Amino acid sequence: MASDEVTSASGDDASHIGSKPADSRAERQPEHAEIGQWLRTFAIAVLIMLLVRGFLVQSFVVPSGSMEPTLVPGDRILVSRLERGPSIERGDVVVFDGTDTWGAPSGTPSGGGLGQVLSSMATLVSLGSGADYVKRVVGIPGDRVTCCDVKGRLTVNGVPVDEPYVYPGNAPSTQTFDVIVPAGRIWVMGDHRSNSSDSRAHLGMPGGGMIPLDDVVGRAWLRYWPPGRIGSLTPAPELAQLPGPTSR
Repeated sequence: MASDEVTSASGDDASHIGSKPADSRAERQPEHAEIGQWLRTFAIAVLIMLLVRGFLVQSFVVPSGSMEPTLVPGDRILVSRLERGPSIERGDVVVFDGTDTWGAPSGTPSGGGLGQVLSSMATLVSLGSGADYVKRVVGIPGDRVTCCDVKGRLTVNGVPVDEPYVYPGNAPSTQTFDVIVPAGRIWVMGDHRSNSSDSRAHLGMPGGGMIPLDDVVGRAWLRYWPPGRIGSLTPAPELAQLPGPTSR
């Protein structure tokens, strides 16, 4: 009897001990499947993000104060790649690739500590050519843009423009100019007129300082970083509502 009991007990123990590796493998299989599913989901999410930011929305960092007070150094903006070419209007804030026109801009955002670390993380979703500019569209094809009238105002197609977006204390321009924007190009200026190297500064270059519409990446529509400056970037109505050019 004792022998039977021992044999029976031994058999039960052997069976119990022997079953553990099989049970562990069975437990690991669902875990592996779950991890695999998570990785596939993550990969799909990354692919979608790349497609969205490459074809629909693109992120940029503002490197200088040329667009103050609308944009300040270190601001992150989202640019709609669907709004480009002929859809660009007067008053829009746009990003364009200056590789073939003005070359690379100077100036980089500064900062330190935790804020800089978080800011750098935001840059991970940014794209750009390294020669990207952000400016406001003042003249579209056919416009005559002049500065300044007898009251020191910018005029577009003969209409004086009040510019509340210009940096406080700045004149519309300390440089005089009178240009007609050719087909397929735009005239752009920074809101911080005394601190902006824009179309005025490139009048003597090929193209007369005007940017080909084909070089426009898109219209900036949202300032998303830092959190305290989140806000939309709407076209300036003072420019958008001006009449179009008269026939010549």
